[in-house]
Amino acid sequence: MKALVYYGPYDVRVSEMPDPKIEEPTDVLVQVTTSNICGSDLHMYEGRTDMEKGRIFGHENLGKVVEVGKSVTNIKVGDMVCMPFNIGCGKCKNCEKGLTAFCLTMNPGSAGAAYGFAGMGPYSGGQAEYLRVPYGDFNCLKLPEDAIEKENDYVMLSDIFPTGYHATELAGVKPGETVVIYGAGPVGLMAAHSAAIKGASKIMVVDSHKDRLKLAEDFGAIAIDSSKGTTVEQVLDMTDGQGADRGCECVGYQCCNTHGEEQSNVTMNELVQAVKATGSIGVVGVFVQKDPKSKETLEKKGHMDFDFGSFWMKGQRIATGQANVKSYNRELCALISAGKAKPSAIISHELSLDEAPDAYKHFDDRDKGWTKILLKPGQKAKKK
Repeated sequence: MKALVYYGPYDVRVSEMPDPKIEEPTDVLVQVTTSNICGSDLHMYEGRTDMEKGRIFGHENLGKVVEVGKSVTNIKVGDMVCMPFNIGCGKCKNCEKGLTAFCLTMNPGSAGAAYGFAGMGPYSGGQAEYLRVPYGDFNCLKLPEDAIEKENDYVMLSDIFPTGYHATELAGVKPGETVVIYGAGPVGLMAAHSAAIKGASKIMVVDSHKDRLKLAEDFGAIAIDSSKGTTVEQVLDMTDGQGADRGCECVGYQCCNTHGEEQSNVTMNELVQAVKATGSIGVVGVFVQKDPKSKETLEKKGHMDFDFGSFWMKGQRIATGQANVKSYNRELCALISAGKAKPSAIISHELSLDEAPDAYKHFDDRDKGWTKILLKPGQKAKKK
């Protein structure tokens, strides 16, 4: 099969790879029809992780079931399914609690496994023509009859829609509250969409990219341009000087200061200032345990200069971590089917798998208009 393979920093290529096979009786094989490029893929693309050469990228996957293991009972050949990016066994203590992002068995020695991701097990990604899904009955979400019609919406259930929703859950967003969201990338936009669905009275989204801020406004949010250096002041002005009730961090350790330079503590420290006393902050942006290629001494060890004194004095709370996608995907799927949610509104490009290397470069460069890229393995590359 054709697949997008990592060969080193800034070097991904479409290569011929062995077709996946049923390895366990609980496996499912899926013909991938859509696989998204995620912002967290860029950490690996840039060589900022310990991703091994020869691995296939892609953890946001949707497709058609073409084969099932003999022990699979709920998923059938021909079903259209979307897979959570986190792979769970469904049996361990964490999976039984719904904490599938922290499965204790699928990645021995670590809590949590995923497709095509550094440090999260040996599983191949879905930026390929086919994908093996372990524990298919548990990890496949069977989609409604409008799966093909709304495929570009449903594929967002693999990661960014549940992750954006998770940010609002970690922050504790309730109807009528004010929310400030740092990051107008795909996850930040989904957090804004989720906050609106939850009935937030005022949603403020912070970013420096005007095209992304325009999308935030399309979701009913107030855009705040961080390049002006007055983010906290603007939030305080819009909340009667108190600060937002809730805050969401949707950027991660590669966030930048007003000069466009990486500074890992910017978003977290500004959130402490922009969120009210006794408010809460949900962090879904990726922060790593070590980042040897960082220019910051602390960040090399996965640490940061955090304003803990102000955080403590304000009596705030922080909750963090990857989204347990299965805790949300059925309900969010129902919202899409009912026309109450439309995450596909952020899509900027639908491309063939052959066009993926070029797409990675555009996305990594944050080129204008490259917001969310969907790869369609069955689609032919457009002629230039």
